Amino acid sequence: MNALRQLQQTFQDYVRHGESTIKGDVVGTASANAEVRLNIYAHGYRARLLEALTTEYPGLSALAGEQDFDTLGRAYIDAHPSSFFNLRWFGDQLPAFLRASYPAEPAWSEMAAFEWAMGLAFDSPDIEALAFETVAAAPGEAWPGLKFRMHPGVQRIDLEWNVAEFWKAVDSQQTPDPIAQKSAQKSSAQAWVVWRKKLRTYFRSLGADEAWAMDALISGQNFAEICAGLCQWVAEDQVALHAASFLRNWIIDDMVVDMIVDTTVIDATVITEN
Repeated sequence: MNALRQLQQTFQDYVRHGESTIKGDVVGTASANAEVRLNIYAHGYRARLLEALTTEYPGLSALAGEQDFDTLGRAYIDAHPSSFFNLRWFGDQLPAFLRASYPAEPAWSEMAAFEWAMGLAFDSPDIEALAFETVAAAPGEAWPGLKFRMHPGVQRIDLEWNVAEFWKAVDSQQTPDPIAQKSAQKSSAQAWVVWRKKLRTYFRSLGADEAWAMDALISGQNFAEICAGLCQWVAEDQVALHAASFLRNWIIDDMVVDMIVDTTVIDATVITEN
C-alpha cells in the first residue's frame, strides 16, 4: 500500500472507529491540537449519518424521543459503518439491529421496519402497471392458469403495534396516540400492504383472506390455486368472484405489472410447469 493510500486508510479508521495511529501525522495548531482537529471530522461523519437516519426514520425518532434516538443511532453507526455511496440506503439494517439490541422496545424495530418498507415502495422502479382491460380480455378457459406479478415496490408487512397509525399522526404533525400492542398473540398480528401509485406512497391494513391471497400471488400461485386457498373463508361457488375482486382492486391501485398464462393448467388442475 502506497503512503497516500495508507494515510487515507488510517484517517478513515480514526473517523469510523477512533483508532489513533493517524494522530502523529496531523499537525496541531495553537488553537486546536491534532485530536481536536481530527474530532471535527469524526463528529461530522456521525452527525451526517444521524441526519440521514432521522430523515429516513421520522416515526422512530418521534417514538423513541430525541435522546434515545440519538443513542440508538450512534450505536447503529458503530455497529454498521456506512458502506454506501448513497446515504439513502445506510439505514437498511436498522430494523434487525433494533430487534437484536433493544428487545425491550419491540415497537421500535417494528416502526423501523414499517418506515423502511415505505421507503422501498417510494424508491421502487417506474414500471407501467397492468391495465385492467388486459385482464378482462383474457378468455375464460385461461383464468385458472393466470399468474400475476406484483410491482417490486409492493411491500407486505405484519404489525403487532399501532405503528402505522402513530406514523400517520406524526406525518400529519398531530399528536399520536400512545404506542400500543394490538394483540398479545403474534398469530394475531395485523397484515398491511405498502405500495406506490404514481408519486404517492400508500398503506392499508388487510383482512386475513386478502393478505393470504396477496402472499399467494406474490409467491407465484395461479388463480386456481388462490381460489382453492380462499375456500377456507368463502364458499366454493363464490370464491372466484371473491378472488377476482381482490385482483381488480390491486390492479386499480397499480400494484400489478404483468399477467402470465400458465398453459400447463387444464380444467383448473395443475399438471406441471415447463
